Parts: sequence; structure tokens; C-alpha cells
Amino acid sequence: MAARPLLASLAGYQRDWLAGDLVAALTLTAIAVPEQMATAHLVGVPAATGLWAFIVGSVVFALVGRHHTMSVGADSTIAPVIAAGALAVASAGSPGYRSAVALIGVLAGVLLVVVGAARLGWVAQFLSRPAMTGVLIGIALEIAVHQLPALLGLPGADGSLTHRVLTVARGLGGVHPWPVVLGVGVLVIMTVAERIDGRIPGALIGVGLATLAVIVGHLDSAGVAVLGGIDSGLPHPDLTAWTPASVARVGLTALTVAFVCVMQAATTEGAVEDHAADLERDVLAIGIGSLVAGAVGSFGVDSSPPRTQVLASSRARSQLAGLVAAALVLVVLLVAAGALRRVPEAALAGVLLFVAGRLFRVRDLLRVLRFDRTEFATGVLTVVAVVVLGIEQAIIVAMALSLALRVRDEARPRDTLMGQEVGTDHWIPTDISRPTRQVPGLLVYLVYAPLWYANAAHVVGRLRRLVVAADPPVRALVIDVAAMPDLDFTGAAALRELIGDLHAGGVRVAVARASHRVHHELKHAGLLPLIEGGEAYLSVEEAVEAVRPESTR
Repeated sequence: MAARPLLASLAGYQRDWLAGDLVAALTLTAIAVPEQMATAHLVGVPAATGLWAFIVGSVVFALVGRHHTMSVGADSTIAPVIAAGALAVASAGSPGYRSAVALIGVLAGVLLVVVGAARLGWVAQFLSRPAMTGVLIGIALEIAVHQLPALLGLPGADGSLTHRVLTVARGLGGVHPWPVVLGVGVLVIMTVAERIDGRIPGALIGVGLATLAVIVGHLDSAGVAVLGGIDSGLPHPDLTAWTPASVARVGLTALTVAFVCVMQAATTEGAVEDHAADLERDVLAIGIGSLVAGAVGSFGVDSSPPRTQVLASSRARSQLAGLVAAALVLVVLLVAAGALRRVPEAALAGVLLFVAGRLFRVRDLLRVLRFDRTEFATGVLTVVAVVVLGIEQAIIVAMALSLALRVRDEARPRDTLMGQEVGTDHWIPTDISRPTRQVPGLLVYLVYAPLWYANAAHVVGRLRRLVVAADPPVRALVIDVAAMPDLDFTGAAALRELIGDLHAGGVRVAVARASHRVHHELKHAGLLPLIEGGEAYLSVEEAVEAVRPESTR
């Protein structure tokens, strides 16, 4: 990757950008403070840890990244993954748990740095959109179920998603009304604020009102759980816990976090038009931010499409907005941390339920259903995998399903017979509802796929059956390879065998509309001398005229 200057988004900074950047910074701060605290709550670490993640992520990205308005910090999409990975190492809340959380951030950061430096951003494309939608819906369910105890005033539960649901169901008789009122109130305020204008800090308003209610009504004395004392100092990981064994135990989690971060960065790049954006450079910046955040005892960071959109709509023009927001959050940590101790946990649960609602993209899945049932099934199976297996394993399942679906389509590709459009010399597929005519004794065949080892037998077998079934008998075959991007050795061998058998039966064979690559492969496979004219014809009509049976001329 070519060297790029630091603070690239500030290059050519203009004075008239300043007002927009400062307004955007204030808006981002108002949104980020409650959201980052809630995300830390979801990870299972102190609220201040989330604020430190935002500070580190914002500052590092402003220094290294290219995107003018991307917001980086703690993110609820990767938070459940981090929590699940840390729980495999130590019990929630223990020093070992916090060290595992930090270690995951460091390892994920290292992986992201490698992806960015080696320009491997294309790995995000190995998960289809239906599968990714299923992953996000599964994460939304994970977040919602995780927040139910705080929302209902019930003791928390560990274990699988199903076990936690059953635990909450058994405790419904002990639900406390005030946490429900506070959490649902925050959720409603955030929903209304977003519908009015996404720049309205609904989370800050909701959490502020909920905290005021706790203070005025002394609700913490009535059983409403609050954050309590907040240590605003920089967290410090227990480096002695970072052993080769612990690295091995959280390695898959770190890989999953890095993969999700790459995909989310690609989504964020497209959320706002920014011609200076550079995915790999931004992934590198997110990786360094995650590494630094983990090294100081916080947790991995990620880009946020919603916060990025808020910055853009607030007239932010550069990463100065992120730097100012980071400074303001630092002031909150150092000066106003005491005011946060009576924030009710139910209010943070309301924030996270709002986030879960954003991720619960059932409408997207229904659009997939209208397009293709098989891809819809991929999305649904991914949701089930998240619920049954967990997020890490579900992403592996989702990738396998996505690739399997693509391989299936290439291994059993669609094809069609071509017909001459009435009144023209154009040859078009016969299945597009336009009138065509056939030449007796002639087949024109088109396959929509490369000819390779996984489909060669199927495609050639399909051609043999079409020739055998034709009435009157086929005397000439034209293979239109316009939709065939390439063929491999196995495909060429199968095609050679077919042509030899057809020649033995008195059938002439021509090839039309070969790309330069396919023509090259036909030549090096020794197939050109076996086809009519010794070359691929430029059009189907030319090929048809070359092999047309004498009786139809």
C-alpha cells in the first residue's frame, strides 16, 4: 500500500468547514456517550471502557483513515461476539474476562491491519447479502435477549440464547415495573427522535430523563439497578493473562470480529458519498484503533454506519468532527463521570434494544424471498445458526452456505436454446417471450456459466440429450459462448469428446461469439481445428450460415 499522509481528511482544510465540523462534533458526542456506555454494558465491561474505545477509535482513525466522516468506536454489532469469546476464557466481570476482551481487540486489530496493508478488503464479499442479513437478525436477537433481564429488573443469565430466554420466562413473576418504564421510555424517545431527525440525540435525551427520574424518585433505593461508581481512569489489561493458550482460545472470535469489521467498513464506505474514501486504508486505520484500544484495556472498535450518516447529515466535512467529539467525551470522563453513576441499567438496555431494532432487518429478508426462495432459505438458516450455534459459528455457516449456493449455480448452470427472431437475423433465447423461428436440423445452444470441472459433465450431458431428443435429427450444432467467461482443462476435454462423437454421427459443430480469453483457451486446448471454419465466428448468424443443413439453405 502506497504511503499516505496522516490526517488525510484534513488535507486542504477550508475555514468555512469549521462550523459544520463543530456542530457535527456536538451532535456526535450527544449520541456517542450513552451509546458507547450501552455497548460496554453489552460487552460486559465497565461503562467507561466503552467511552475509552470511542476516544481511541476516533483519534486513531482521524490520524490514519481516509474517509472524511466515518465514525469509529465501540459497536453493538461486534459486542456480542466479543462477549461470547471472552466467556469461553473466564467468567463475566472477572479480571480474566476483561483481559480476554482486550486481547480479542488486539488480535482483531492485528488481523485488520494485515487485511488493510495487503489490500484484502475483498474478503468481505464472501458473505452474500441474504446471509449477512441473517447474521444481523441473529445478532439483533442476541442483543435483545441479553438486555431482557436489565429491562425487566431480573437477575442476568449466562449460557446459550435459548437458555437465557427460558431463564427470563421462569422469572417473569418477579418483574419490576420501574425498569420496564425507564427502558421502554428510552426506546420510545429514541424511535420518535430518529423519525423526526436522525441528528436529534434521542439516546442522550432518553437516558438523561431516565437518570433524572432515578434521582428525583430515589428509584435506585426502590430496586432499580444503576451503574454505580465509574472509574474514569484508563483501563489496564492484565498482560500476564495473554498466554499462547488464551490466544488460541479467542483466535476464532478475533477472526470473526475482524471479518465483521471489514464488512461493516465496506457498508459504511457506501453509506455516504465520499470520493476520498479508501476501503483498505480505512480498514487499516480501524485495525490500528482496535489494537490500541485493546492494548490499553478497552475492547475492539468498529465503524458505525448510523453515526457516520449522522456526521454527514450534520455537515461534517472532515475528521476534525471526530477529534473534537473524542475530546468532549474525554472531558465527560474526567469531569462528569460522577454524574453517570446513577444512570439506570434499564435505560442502557433501552438504547441497545433500539440498536437491535435497527439490525432486525426482516424487511430485507422478505425482499430476498420475493427475489429467490433459495437465497431466502440461506438467510433463515443463518438466523437459526446464530440462535443454535452462536455468532462465530453462524458466520462460518453463513459463508459456507453462500459459497455452496454460488457453486451449486455454477455446477448446474442455466442454459437455453436460441431461436432466430422473426423478421431479423438476430438469434435470441427462446425463453424471453419474443417470437422466434427454428431452422430444422439445427440447434443453437447457450450456457450461462464457465465450462469447468464441476459442471463439464452436466453441460455436455445436457447437450447430448438435446441432440438425441431433437426432431428432426440434428445435423448441425452452434454453441454460443458469449455467456461463457472461460473454460478449464476438464471442460475443454469434455467438449473435445462431445465434438468427436457429434462428428462421428455426421453433426457439424460451430462456435460463436467467443471472448478473447475463451478463444485463447480453445486454441491451446487444440479445439479450433475440430470446429467449423477453424475459428469462432463473430456472430451466431455467421456460425449458422456456415453449418446450416443443405436442405434449409
